[in-house]
Amino acid sequence: MKQRVVFIIGASSGIGLATAQKLADAGNVVYCGARTPCPDERITSLEVDVTKPQTIVDASEKILDETGRIDQLVYCAGYSMAAPVEFAEEKDYRYLFEVNFFGALAAIRAVLVHMRESGYGRIVLIGSMGGVLPIAYDAFYSSSKAALLMLGKELNMEVKPFGIKATTVLPGGTATRFTFKRNVYSAEQVGVYGSDLDKSVGSLAGIEQGGMEAEKVADTVIKALEADNPPSVIASGFVNKTYYLSQKIFPDKLTQYLVSNQYNLN
Repeated sequence: MKQRVVFIIGASSGIGLATAQKLADAGNVVYCGARTPCPDERITSLEVDVTKPQTIVDASEKILDETGRIDQLVYCAGYSMAAPVEFAEEKDYRYLFEVNFFGALAAIRAVLVHMRESGYGRIVLIGSMGGVLPIAYDAFYSSSKAALLMLGKELNMEVKPFGIKATTVLPGGTATRFTFKRNVYSAEQVGVYGSDLDKSVGSLAGIEQGGMEAEKVADTVIKALEADNPPSVIASGFVNKTYYLSQKIFPDKLTQYLVSNQYNLN
């Protein structure tokens, strides 16, 4: 693979870190944009707060000053909250969308002009199977990932003439620290939903920690970055590919029943 300059937002841990390390192993120039520096010294860390778009623009300009180009963008930043829709606080779900959706939009806008002028670009957005199949008591996360999925699909139609391709990678449960960073509402905050929320959160934690390794998802990301003509959506792993296909076939009522059963809500 030709050496590329890759800007990964959210490469300080989890899927982003695994992707950054594999790309560095292959000899690429890799930058991490995050609030926390990347622990791998081969990867240049730039301070980025995705809820503040100007920090993304500043980081992009620094990369361009140092290398003259940004070939590939990977957006890995994410935030999750377990809360019933009725009692979720506006500040929390607005923050979630700032991280999961609007931060990605800001990153895309920051690099597009440079990719368009160079005639080449690859953009990978880390979505979620939760953007295709709902996650119980994580409505805002699922909604944000669904929005990200559609953004990536539509973006392809706009940028295809300029040699730029966008792909949304859909991991399912992945064993990272993300599980333990989730904002879980307390019993006092959720009232009558408390019992079901507890069951849901416990089930989700089990799905994640018993799921794929971050390195396996990173392989899917790199496959999309390297492909001449990557698909607009890739589910990572055989099980997730099966789920992705099944949701196109199964009736909504059956899908909802199966998801509810998965989270012990039936």
